Amino acid sequence: MVSIVLGLVVMIGMLVEPARAITEVTFERTSDVIYGRKHGTALTFDVFQPTQDGPGSGVGLILVVSGGWFSAHEAISLPLIEPFLDRGYTVFAVVHGSQPKFTIPEILSDLHRAVRFIRYHAEDYGIDPDRIGIYGGSAGGHLSLMQGTAGTPGNPEAKDPVEQTSSRVQAVACLFPPTDFLNYGKPGENALGRGILENFKAPFNFHELDTTRNVYVPISDEERIFEIGRDISPISHVSPDDPPTLILHGDADTLVPIQQAQRFLEALGEQGVETELVVKADAGHGWPDLPKDLTSLVDWFDQHLLGASSSDSSGSD
Repeated sequence: MVSIVLGLVVMIGMLVEPARAITEVTFERTSDVIYGRKHGTALTFDVFQPTQDGPGSGVGLILVVSGGWFSAHEAISLPLIEPFLDRGYTVFAVVHGSQPKFTIPEILSDLHRAVRFIRYHAEDYGIDPDRIGIYGGSAGGHLSLMQGTAGTPGNPEAKDPVEQTSSRVQAVACLFPPTDFLNYGKPGENALGRGILENFKAPFNFHELDTTRNVYVPISDEERIFEIGRDISPISHVSPDDPPTLILHGDADTLVPIQQAQRFLEALGEQGVETELVVKADAGHGWPDLPKDLTSLVDWFDQHLLGASSSDSSGSD
């Protein structure tokens, strides 16, 4: 199972490697920055900072390193980062607590923490705290959309100043993301580790702490599982203040049906949020000429982050 999901994480990087442009961007990489700790284990990201200024200078982008909700430092893919460095963006490649150890609700808490940490330390990285974008593919796309729709203000009463900081983002661009686990491909189709996603049971193996015995126990009640499934579906959190969102999706994707992108963006559009769907004809879950399509993501961030400033953004409230 681990080999399957690790393959999903590195798949895009393998696809884009051959098509990398001859002109190389120069950058500085800072590895294993600790943004939090979970059960005594460090949570880390790598920072990629271009050595030359570009249009995106002073703006931060978060790459969610995740495929099948599996995440690992060795899965950080330079081909998914270099096109953004070319434009001058600073990229944070965030590694989250990985399945099979952690479930999606636990993973989501890691992303909130990462965004808060990056925003709190924005000055240290030379970025505007009110101009942060997020992107990723597949599970990384799902987690990006969750951050876009369900980012929260900080807790002013928290002792940790990082936790007092907002986890909202100002723009999202992603590739073939799950968006609605309870209507997966068609109305009423439950994909919480079932159906099309039956080979991904671990991220949906929800559990809770039994405080009387101090042990984690599985959640077996179907109604509660359904409630969690709704809560981890980005479509459940759509609201008018969500950031502009771009999705690239192949119309022959059998792992994440394009219906997921269509349904989600329609819901955003109904709330007045700016959206765009780029459909790759006859493409499945990833495609060989994906690198040229990454330009769409870069252009999206150019359009929605470069014109903003700290004075007119409310994203860090």
